[in-house]
Amino acid sequence: MFQEKNFFVYIMTNKNHTVIYVGFSGQVYERIHQHKKKYSKGFANKYNLNKLVYYEKFESPNEAIKREKQIKKWNREWKINLINDFNPNWDDLSHFLQP
Repeated sequence: MFQEKNFFVYIMTNKNHTVIYVGFSGQVYERIHQHKKKYSKGFANKYNLNKLVYYEKFESPNEAIKREKQIKKWNREWKINLINDFNPNWDDLSHFLQP
């Protein structure tokens, strides 16, 4: 049986919303879990980025990567506006991305 594959661009932040991280994943459930459990010693762990505040779903990895690169180039204010339009209360949306 063929299972549809989705790719995600997502934005994580910390509890005080002082740092914004833009990421891409083809295994978003696992990736968000890794952020929350601090499995890697990278940027997200260093700044305690454990709150998913934005995501977009794509069928093509190329489209998702292109979008991730686009958002990463934006200034902070544009990223904040994107989050505010999608998730005005900056709630943790990780429960929407359960397998």
